[in-house]
Amino acid sequence: MAQRILGFLFLVLAISAFLQCARRGAPSGGDKDVTPPKLIKAEPANMTINFKGDKIRLYFDEYIKLNELDKQLIVSPPLKYTPLITPLGSPRKYVEIIIKDTLKENTTYTFNFGQSIVDNNEGNPNSYLTYVFSTGDYIDSLTVSGVVVDGYNKKADSFISVMLYELDSTYTDSTIYKQPPNYITNTLDSTTIFHLKNLKEGKYAMFAMKDEAKNNVFNQKTDKIAFLKDTISLPTDSIYLLTMFKEVPDYSVSVPNFAARNKIIFGYQGTGENINIETLTKLPDSVRTKIIKERDKDTLNFWITPFTADSLLFMVSNDKVKIRDTFTVKTRKLAADTLVLQPNQSGSLEFGKPFYIGANTPLSTLDSTKIALWRNDSTAVKHTVVFDTLGNKIDFDFEVAPNENYTIDLLPGMITDFFGKQNDTLSYKLSTKSYADFGNLSLTLAGDATYPLIVQLTDEKGITKMEQFAEEPRKFNFKHIPPSKYLIRVIHDSNGNKKWDTGNYLKGIQPEKVSYYPSVLEVRANWELEQTFTLLK
Repeated sequence: MAQRILGFLFLVLAISAFLQCARRGAPSGGDKDVTPPKLIKAEPANMTINFKGDKIRLYFDEYIKLNELDKQLIVSPPLKYTPLITPLGSPRKYVEIIIKDTLKENTTYTFNFGQSIVDNNEGNPNSYLTYVFSTGDYIDSLTVSGVVVDGYNKKADSFISVMLYELDSTYTDSTIYKQPPNYITNTLDSTTIFHLKNLKEGKYAMFAMKDEAKNNVFNQKTDKIAFLKDTISLPTDSIYLLTMFKEVPDYSVSVPNFAARNKIIFGYQGTGENINIETLTKLPDSVRTKIIKERDKDTLNFWITPFTADSLLFMVSNDKVKIRDTFTVKTRKLAADTLVLQPNQSGSLEFGKPFYIGANTPLSTLDSTKIALWRNDSTAVKHTVVFDTLGNKIDFDFEVAPNENYTIDLLPGMITDFFGKQNDTLSYKLSTKSYADFGNLSLTLAGDATYPLIVQLTDEKGITKMEQFAEEPRKFNFKHIPPSKYLIRVIHDSNGNKKWDTGNYLKGIQPEKVSYYPSVLEVRANWELEQTFTLLK
């Protein structure tokens, strides 16, 4: 059943790709050259066997040049040393390839030029020209095809490398970090379809990778990856689906440094929930310290009251991964950070979005009697405030009415920070629009809707604007939506932690499933929309 679904998806995407190609514009006016350069001869001939040389020439019927060859050329299996390919400057009627490697015995090699060979005048490409030869007695002829999708975004990246590693005695789970694959190709232009050709019989592991460094190995910090859990046995007529994701990086801590006279920043990668920072330098009893996570950043801020020293010695440990690091941080002549309060919304107040006032220095005490909230007519508004020490902010809760103006007044001394600094008089003016300026959406999920799940409204770039979590079937009502175009994204939250979880190759974990409503949804002012989203397996 899964392979039938994959085959259907492959067919739909193939038709889409064909239509895209068909829509490419024809010239208007004049006799513009739209004919790509044509290969008329190859030395040695294409599909040559028992190849022994190190030079190849491809001759064309007109002058050509090479365009973005480093991004377009795919050699399979990859070569250790980049071949010398000309012309690099002046156009010629041939492409010359000088191979610098010692080629493997009984191996079929494929040079796929992508769209890099173009004519000199108009830049018309000879699309996906492929030159194949074998160092053995025959050309391997097996193929495998499939589709690459992104695990979280609606649209997958372009130019994704798809790789096959032969499962021989030297292969381990760490091979993709160290060695290039036995076979490699890339997704076709403007599509996510791939075809691996000229393969030999055997058992393989399949991967896809957004290879940022273009070195044909996996770098966890920079590359997206997809992997197929099952072994591929060639020959096969199956169509394969690969789901791309970016792993959470392995835990590591950056070298800390003073960002202000009273603040040292500890940047980290991976999970920061179990990080402990210990001062090994003996500090006077009068010196106080406090650690707070930077809002929306993988950074811990180590705040320290005034002291005198040339440097400080720290131990940073993470009990979850059993890693300990020591760092020496030298003091610098910097100004100290001072208390600044900043609201998360200014001007227009959004319906349904919590309002808070955050601080840049650690907050210590709050005097809520020095907070006043007024309507435009000077009527006091009933409200509550919560002092969020973890988020280092003050959360406000009050009923937000349409077509209203609000003023929040903070009297001096309302807040006191870790360094004993207090706020001056502050006033924030906020306003709301009419309900008629917004639209409402009622969404019903049908089909393979497994709970718990998260329903999100995103903009066309995939940035979340609204979301709702559900543990059991119900109708999702999104109210007071700003007029715009939206995507509907459903996260199948299998562990119920109210967020999307990515995958991990070494642990064999695929990312949580994400489904997108097939079309863009346009929300207009004063509209009531009802939609049904049928989810597929």
